[in-house]
Amino acid sequence: MKDNIHPNYVETKVTCGCGNTFMTRSTKPELKVDICNACHPFYTGRVKFVDTAGRIEKFKNKFAGKYGKKS
Repeated sequence: MKDNIHPNYVETKVTCGCGNTFMTRSTKPELKVDICNACHPFYTGRVKFVDTAGRIEKFKNKFAGKYGKKS
């Protein structure tokens, strides 16, 4: 292998949007993530919708009661 072409592998602090932090190793000293194992619905068993700009409510209002009914 060639010398001096590989990035440094350092201890990394990972910070989640929920406030959870943990240490791992990576080529970057700090990482920020949106969802981690402490707040992900698969691991917690709670349903959590990551909704930006009210898209779920917009969808429900747009299609509420218009489809699936026979006149």
